[in-house]
Amino acid sequence: MENIDKDDIRYKEAERQVKKIKKFYVFIFIYFAVNIFILYLNYRNLKPNETIWQLKYFSLPFFWGLGVVFYAMRVFIPNFMLGNNWEERKIKELMEKEKEL
Repeated sequence: MENIDKDDIRYKEAERQVKKIKKFYVFIFIYFAVNIFILYLNYRNLKPNETIWQLKYFSLPFFWGLGVVFYAMRVFIPNFMLGNNWEERKIKELMEKEKEL
């Protein structure tokens, strides 16, 4: 097996990506836990002959779910939003502006 240098740029990039994926999984767990709890509370407070299948009960999970989809795309699809090297380009840009002052 190849020795891994923890100062290697590829290692640091892989480590950063793993942290992003881990945060995403925590976010997904929170999403499901909170929405199941809210749906349970709404179900418990239904009036007689009222159904849970109404838009008002599923609007929060739906719109929050859209946010989850965009977050997943940012985590798992490289260059989706700001690009893979956006941070590095922005740092260089800010350093150049600092030199001009």
